[in-house]
Amino acid sequence: MTLLRSHHKLIIAAGLSLCLCTSAQAATKPWAALTPVQQEALAPIAQQWDSMPEIQQKRLLAVAKRYPQLSPEKKQLFLTQLPEWSKLTPEQRNRAREKYKAFRKAPPDKRAEIKRMVLQKEAAKAATAASGVETTPDKTGK
Repeated sequence: MTLLRSHHKLIIAAGLSLCLCTSAQAATKPWAALTPVQQEALAPIAQQWDSMPEIQQKRLLAVAKRYPQLSPEKKQLFLTQLPEWSKLTPEQRNRAREKYKAFRKAPPDKRAEIKRMVLQKEAAKAATAASGVETTPDKTGK
């Protein structure tokens, strides 16, 4: 009788594992199941879509829902930034979200100052890349 009970427990455990694995797998949405609008919004990451975790797919689908209302300029910005965003690790994405939340809480004058600093930094990077000369810190870290 004990052998039979342990056999039943094993079968039940295996069945539960299978259900959990199947439901986790079924929860992801295959690329082919996306609407044409979702596919347009998420086109830059089409190749990676089917291998993305469910949570990442859900977040991207939520963002894609707002895509049709974006201006053409915002759509272009979204499409160019999406591949870089999808390459970030979950930790990097979380840090970026936290920074964005903090930025949104800052007063408008402080946000404008932060934007200016970011634009200056990006311009300096672009100038460095265009010149082909890398700036590296000296031995003192400056």
